Amino acid sequence: MTPFIPKAATWLRRRAENILAGMLAILFVAFILQIVFRYLFNFPVGWTAELSVIAWLWLVMWATGFVAKESEEIRFDIVSGAVGPRTARVMGIIAAISIVALYVAALPATYKYISFMKIEKSSYLHIRLDILFSAFGLYIVAVIVRYLWILWDLLRGKTPTAVGSTTPGSGL
Repeated sequence: MTPFIPKAATWLRRRAENILAGMLAILFVAFILQIVFRYLFNFPVGWTAELSVIAWLWLVMWATGFVAKESEEIRFDIVSGAVGPRTARVMGIIAAISIVALYVAALPATYKYISFMKIEKSSYLHIRLDILFSAFGLYIVAVIVRYLWILWDLLRGKTPTAVGSTTPGSGL
């Protein structure tokens, strides 16, 4: 692998984190404005709640699709942690193939639904719903690409790393 690919991937990851930080800032400001308008001015406004929901939707889809690392995902690894590395790798291959197949199968219906929603707009900000729901389309494509990459690594013989409660960085 050329040194360009890891550098480009690192740069793209940092930009995805920057975008995520921007979304979090938008969510925070909208939330604070909602509190200020409602409780200080006794003038509840709907656009702040709508912006908070939109920011939250995009934040969750963006973070899980582009920012969260595989080791940071929540897993139930009781079975894969109890087997050997070779069996864990085979289980990882089966899981990756299953996830890719299911998400690829869902992609056409997801696209149809998102494109259908162009006829509706949000209540206060009047943003077309296909633009708002496109976060889910980006998420699905990102997961497909991520698990194709994971599958490629597993097929080349990389053993999945088990993260347990005694592993540094596991949160315990």
